[in-house]
Amino acid sequence: MHKVLLIISGGIAAYKSLELIRLLTARNVQVTAVLTEAAARFVTPLSVAALTGQRVHTELFNHEAEAQMGHIQLSRMADLLVVAPASADILAKAAHGLAGDLATTALLATDKPVLMAPAMNVRMWLHAATQANVATLLQRGVGMIGPDDGAMACGEFGPGRMAEPAAIAERVYAMLGAGAARSSAQTDAEPSEEAGVSQAGQRGAVAGVMRGRHALVGQNALVGRHALVTAGPTIEPIDPVRFISNRSSGKQGYAIAGALAALGARVTLVSGPTGLDVPAGVDRVSVQTAREMLDACERALPADVAVCVAAVADFRPAHAAELKLEKASAASLALVANPDILATLSAHAQRPALVIGFAAQTHEVETFAQAKRAKKRCDWIVANDVSGDVMGGDHNQVSIISDKGIECLARRTKAQVAAELAGRIASRLGPRE
Repeated sequence: MHKVLLIISGGIAAYKSLELIRLLTARNVQVTAVLTEAAARFVTPLSVAALTGQRVHTELFNHEAEAQMGHIQLSRMADLLVVAPASADILAKAAHGLAGDLATTALLATDKPVLMAPAMNVRMWLHAATQANVATLLQRGVGMIGPDDGAMACGEFGPGRMAEPAAIAERVYAMLGAGAARSSAQTDAEPSEEAGVSQAGQRGAVAGVMRGRHALVGQNALVGRHALVTAGPTIEPIDPVRFISNRSSGKQGYAIAGALAALGARVTLVSGPTGLDVPAGVDRVSVQTAREMLDACERALPADVAVCVAAVADFRPAHAAELKLEKASAASLALVANPDILATLSAHAQRPALVIGFAAQTHEVETFAQAKRAKKRCDWIVANDVSGDVMGGDHNQVSIISDKGIECLARRTKAQVAAELAGRIASRLGPRE
């Protein structure tokens, strides 16, 4: 179980921290809370304790806790520290290394990743001092989410609203997933190069290599990198009413875009039609057809990594009718091939350093995926079996195929698949120096 230390500072947005706790605990994240003196004026320790199921910490000089150096233990027991809301006061204290209460002492004593969700009046947020403090924290590797624009309790409008709890929870979950430790009984085992090695034997050896070399990933592991992600279906018009498409929901691609953004990458998401919200920190370019998707991808270059998750229609009608076709005319369609986006990016003059494709199959998944990787000349292929409820569902089971071989991952949520893949991308590329 992942553990989060949630620091709640003073401000009207403190009430949102209760919903954040609910969302995190619902996803099996253990939350321990620290309330500043000001925060306790907005939310009570009793309400926070009821939601976390844990003791709430408020005092630095608690004799019982400090006998065991409680503020040090609090800062070390968690996998991630989250400050939500992060007031202008706590941002300033953290930036200048002040430690006058339990919250700021825990922040100064930690060696774990930190994520802050600022919330304050628009003029306070835009003040040069606050912006300088935020810049200092970002430079030190502290993650930031928000603030959002909107109406405030003070009656003003602008940037300063705390990011919504759902967006913070997704960012937290992505950071925890990408930073999770990988273990293997075959750490640093090299795959056999002997002729005639079975595919299963090669797969097991390569799994050891990939897991053994995959180090822990921090939230700024892809800072300075540009990631291009495609997601969702494309739709190819037959006439103004009908079109050719597929069952892709876009969930896996959107999750990957969000996970890459959580690691600090600048992410361009080229998306076919979906009903999904754009992940925090991601720029979406909406398209309809395969040709529009390719054009948007080429305009987004250069990029350091391209992850082609979209289920692109292989064919389109040779001619899209301007008026609705009658049944007799629509029954027989002449089709032409759509452009191959993955192959085009792999061979592009501005080819990303890492090109990753997805191969959705209903049978002989790995065999077809290996052939696709060779044909498209991409670096990795993520093969997934879509014979069940994968398209439109929330879980996926994938195999990652590279020049090192094949590694099968156990069935997991699409968010976990995204975090796993983002972590591997970060290990391969790292931040831009």
